[in-house]
Amino acid sequence: MSRQKNKDLIIKPEGSALDLNNFLEKLDTDLVYADPKFVNNTRLKTIFPSADADYVVCEDLESISTYKKQNKQTVYYKKVTSNEDLNEISEAAKKGVNSVIVDAVNWKIIPLENIIAILQKSGTKIYAIAKDANEVRTLFSILELGVDGVILQTGDINEVVNSKKQLENDFFSLGYAKILEIKDVGIGERVCVDTASMMKLGEGMLIGNKSNFLFLVHNESVGSSFTSPRPFRVNAGAVHCYTIMPDGTTKYLSEMESGIEILIVDKSGSSRRSIVGRSKIETRPLILIRAQLDGEIGTVILQNAETIRLVKDNDQLISVTEAKIGDNVLAYSKPASGRHFGMAVDEYILEK
Repeated sequence: MSRQKNKDLIIKPEGSALDLNNFLEKLDTDLVYADPKFVNNTRLKTIFPSADADYVVCEDLESISTYKKQNKQTVYYKKVTSNEDLNEISEAAKKGVNSVIVDAVNWKIIPLENIIAILQKSGTKIYAIAKDANEVRTLFSILELGVDGVILQTGDINEVVNSKKQLENDFFSLGYAKILEIKDVGIGERVCVDTASMMKLGEGMLIGNKSNFLFLVHNESVGSSFTSPRPFRVNAGAVHCYTIMPDGTTKYLSEMESGIEILIVDKSGSSRRSIVGRSKIETRPLILIRAQLDGEIGTVILQNAETIRLVKDNDQLISVTEAKIGDNVLAYSKPASGRHFGMAVDEYILEK
């Protein structure tokens, strides 16, 4: 698990110096918004409206030059309520301020979109203030680039923990599974997952009949003379199949519905989160694929159609209608464990 690259989650504790120590135990950062006299951890740098801090917070444009002459790292704080405030932030960047802290009071998204667009080539870092874990994640995703850091202003240690979880993305060690068997299995119900994201070549969902053996089923970004590209869609598999969720649990494809958060995984094993916009369950002809990876054998039941594709060992896509025994396709495998309502349980289990 790793946090988004080059993004800082900074805590501004609302409480006593004693509370700060509890926050620091839960925080994976080298920067904290707090009075330096309360911070005894030598690995941390502090942000504070004080010359004793590593980064001095300035609330007027004139003080930026004063502290820069003292070779201080400067941060410009601005509460944003109008376009005039955005102009001041731009002026602060021109004065060479290292970072800006944007406290968007009423409108949060639009002002930050404008600031990101204005400062994206300035070298000035943008920090935004959040009140809870949900805001943290939103601020990191604005204009795809997101802000450089979020200052979580909270007195609740649970918000710190939840914020870290929101920013973590799983990495899956994918390998190439050798196909052992392919056969038509007749008619059944399959689930088409339409996400709220545009997927790229190489991305899809991890799907399988067993929770410990999941195939990378590619999205429908590749069209044909008979179909248009639908890069937001994964024709995922039969209703009983598993897919892995952002919290590490599994869900059946039949449980997919609008608003559920899922994982999109690429051919390197990196993942990102997306939202189900719609799922469609329809009766279609199905095909079973059985494959082996690292001593584990797994299966998946998919719709038997040309638009359903897996990823071969030459990084090329292969339709399930063209796959043959001996082909190697990307999959994720690990030793089997039990599942209780989607949660892994350390117990004996045998799935066939």
